[in-house]
Amino acid sequence: MSKKTFWRLIAGVVVLGLISGGIYLVLNRGGSNPDFVTGSPGAEVIVDVPDGATGSEIAKTLFDKGVVRSSGAFFAAAVADPRSTSIAPGAHRINQHIPAKEALAQLLDTTRISNLLRIVEGSWTDEIFAQLRAQGYTKLQLDEAVRRLNFPVGFGSDGIYPQGYSGWEGVFFPAQYSFARGTSAITILQNMMDRFAVEAKASGISAGTADFKPKQLLTIASLVQAEGGPSDFGKISQVIRNRLKLGMQLQLDTTIHYITRTRGSVFLSTDATHTASPYNTYLHYGLPPGPIDNPGRAAMNAAVNPVPGNWTYFITVKPGDTRFTDSNSQFLIWKGEYEKNLASGAFGKKS
Repeated sequence: MSKKTFWRLIAGVVVLGLISGGIYLVLNRGGSNPDFVTGSPGAEVIVDVPDGATGSEIAKTLFDKGVVRSSGAFFAAAVADPRSTSIAPGAHRINQHIPAKEALAQLLDTTRISNLLRIVEGSWTDEIFAQLRAQGYTKLQLDEAVRRLNFPVGFGSDGIYPQGYSGWEGVFFPAQYSFARGTSAITILQNMMDRFAVEAKASGISAGTADFKPKQLLTIASLVQAEGGPSDFGKISQVIRNRLKLGMQLQLDTTIHYITRTRGSVFLSTDATHTASPYNTYLHYGLPPGPIDNPGRAAMNAAVNPVPGNWTYFITVKPGDTRFTDSNSQFLIWKGEYEKNLASGAFGKKS
């Protein structure tokens, strides 16, 4: 719910006045707003907040569900708290018979939204769709939604991707989303894609550069996202550029993990590097044919603005210790440290 919508709603019942240059609010003059006192809350009920719901509509729903003692009590609490403008749409689990301020607090608690989608940075698109299926959307609904999506210019599927949803990798922006019950799959996915379009434009990816088209920059962003932490994003982006310029294979383990659908392991077998796929950067030169995940804004920024340097190698020797060099011999020394740390369990159990 936008601030504009909320304040337009209350214009008829709020009297604005000026006292010593300040603004005060007089609510529901001439009436009373009975409220529950702090005590033992009642049972949980589901309160559906539609997208674009106004404050009075939410207040009435809470009253009808037995959450608050009066809609006016919640209305007063919401107007007094600026956070009320950020109540998310969706199905909220709220206790009955609680004070209006507590009802507002529960509505603002995202852990109480049953149809909340938390898309982490670096998620694969099929992982996002798995979350939607867990919310009750069928594969048929998702397939139909994908066919109807309006891709941002320069980022549409070009038919060279693997089967499944990989053709839409990279264009669903990782963030926290909530939606009202009954929202269509196309609306949810288009919302994610529209958010991506905003972030891609703000980062500069949409404009491209002299050396890379928008989709290539998005692919670099996905590699950066998968390969390291935010503090190293800019350097990793530069390593990718340096290797491409020198005609070196990228040889990025995360492209193999993408092919084999393996997560949570830093170990990569020699056999895995021979996996037949256009995404295998051990077999093929240049960038993979498309993104390998859905990157966040920091990775997008790094794809456009790498940290200047002549590095061509990098390796995470131990958790939190990623090193960069332009020397193959130095890289091999660090690789030996990495292998010792891997064997000692510094990275956790090898899988």
